Amino acid sequence: QLQLVESGGGLVQPGGSLRLSCAASGFTLEDYPIGWFRQAPGKEREGVSCISRSGGSKYYADSVQGRFTGSRDNAKNTVYLQMNSLKPEDTAVYYCAAKRTYRNRCWAETYEYDYWGQGTQVTVSS
Repeated sequence: QLQLVESGGGLVQPGGSLRLSCAASGFTLEDYPIGWFRQAPGKEREGVSCISRSGGSKYYADSVQGRFTGSRDNAKNTVYLQMNSLKPEDTAVYYCAAKRTYRNRCWAETYEYDYWGQGTQVTVSS
């Protein structure tokens, strides 16, 4: 069974950093572009970042550009989202998702993705 599991969330003060991990079981993550999404209470799920199968193509939402960095370690079957200079408005549940495609690009829209993790809570507060 294909599964994605996020980890690395937690409580951090404004200006702090967290690194989220998205690990796969049941399939090889390097065959899939991966998207990162977040959902704050009362808001729709939004695309934060994505990374192509090769890692050569990435996307960042304007709200996180310059602060978040996506990467992948295919040997560990894991994708990462490094989040720096965190702000209270970054507080949300963060999800990773994988898309079935042979194309070497990634997508920022939730409806493009086929497999989802359960999410990890990120809270930025003093």
